[in-house]
Amino acid sequence: MKVRVGLGFDVHQLEEGREFWLGGIKLPSAKGAAGHSDADVLIHAICDALLGAANLRDIGYHYSNKDPRWSGMDSKFFLGDVMRMVTEKGWRVENIDCTVCLEAPKIGPHIDAMKKAIAPLLGVGTDAVSIKATTNEKLGYVGRGEGVNAMAVALIIMD
Repeated sequence: MKVRVGLGFDVHQLEEGREFWLGGIKLPSAKGAAGHSDADVLIHAICDALLGAANLRDIGYHYSNKDPRWSGMDSKFFLGDVMRMVTEKGWRVENIDCTVCLEAPKIGPHIDAMKKAIAPLLGVGTDAVSIKATTNEKLGYVGRGEGVNAMAVALIIMD
């Protein structure tokens, strides 16, 4: 059996009046993440973790923010397509572990819904999707409410 680990990181600015998509669901918030697609920082980090583990470069390589096809795209599409690439190489997901760093809104009440949105795209149960949240203790761009970031680690295996 082969085992690989990949690390993903993403960051987006927060802007007033934008929808806030995180982990495949829309959260109630006065600010949302700015980006070319729906700017789902958590799914983008998961995509990069999976792509890295499978040695398939990164999300920007496959879905350039200069390409109008991806403008406003639901990031669940990207995750589904990344999984297609990963499985075509013979890999399957064992688990992912993610951390979102954000001052507001609080995402704890939404974690189960995020896991339910993400797990089927990965072909795993919700117990294989770990999502944690933290603040930046009022420090830096996250602490000032100017941005959000997410980190993800993916474990993939090949029998």
